[in-house]
Parts: sequence; C-alpha cells; structure tokens
Amino acid sequence: MKRVALLLVFIAGWAAPGAFAQDSEHVQVGVFADYFRLSQTNTNLFGVGGRASFRAYKRVKFEAEMAYDFDRAFTEGFTDDTTGTVTIQRTDLRVLHGLFGPRINLGSHALQPFVTAKGGFINFRLDHAPATFGTFTSTVSDLRNNNVMGTFYAGGGLEGHAGPIGLRLDIGDEMYFNNTHHNLRVTFGPVIRF
Repeated sequence: MKRVALLLVFIAGWAAPGAFAQDSEHVQVGVFADYFRLSQTNTNLFGVGGRASFRAYKRVKFEAEMAYDFDRAFTEGFTDDTTGTVTIQRTDLRVLHGLFGPRINLGSHALQPFVTAKGGFINFRLDHAPATFGTFTSTVSDLRNNNVMGTFYAGGGLEGHAGPIGLRLDIGDEMYFNNTHHNLRVTFGPVIRF
C-alpha cells in the first residue's frame, strides 16, 4: 500500500508541472505610461498607471487599472512693438482614471492581439500642489468629494511575451459621460505573468 501511495505521489508530482505549463497564466500585473488626449480642450496629458488581471475563462480575463495623469505646462507669448515675452504656465489639471472590465485575447501565442471593454470613473482635478505620492493619495481619498464622472472604455491592443515578462500596448476611446466626450487613450508598458 505504501508503494502504491508513493507511486501516486510521484506521478502527481511529475504530472502537475505539465498541467500547470499548459495553463501557465492565472494572474498578470503591469505598469504603464499613459497618454490621454482630452478632446474638450485639446490637451495632451501624460501619466503613469498600474493594472492587474486574472483569468476568468480560457481567453477571457478581468482586469482593473488605475492611472494618474500629471498637470501639463504650456507657453504663452505676447508681443508689442519693441519686445516679446514668453511665459510658461501650468494647467493645474490632473486626471485620475479607474477602469474595470473584461479583456478577450484573440490569440494564444507569444504575440497576442486583444479587445477590451471597461467601465469606471474619471476624476478631473484642478490643483496647484506639486505632483507627489501624497498628492496622489489625497486625490484618491477625496474622490467622493469631487467631480467624478462615469466612463466607458472600448479598445484593443497587442501584447507580446518572452516567458513571464512581456510588453503591452493599448489604444482606445475613453468616453466620459458629461455630454459624452470621446478621448483618445494610449498606454504602453511591461507586464509580468504568474
């Protein structure tokens, strides 16, 4: 009986890595650089974000992400007959995005196209404080007190992997519901699969 039990433990130990290799990706985490084109004011905003996803069914994953776009500087020029003056101003506009929804992989190889549809929130904030971790945490903690709108993001992209590490590019339309504004959003960054 002991020999049979040892044999079963040996077979299970030998077969388990093979079964896990066939189904190796359960969780994925990543960070990204974020580009957001605010259509209402034609402002280009740049920021950083992070995302995490877990596999729900074969090619379907559910993922959550959050991004923080920093304020942007712009120049103003004034001229008169004798001199010209250029000043640099900050917009003080910062954007916090939070999205959750399904992602469907369209391939199963090292290079995978995908489509996604997510819902969430967007928070526009006018703040002249410097961009620090403390500013970010106060932005998140003040979400209920400020201008938060619902969003819908529809997009797609391409993800490539070499082992557990890969790169991901997302392109899509993030619509926020205040007279429905369509905004281009692009993210790019590394991902790790577990």
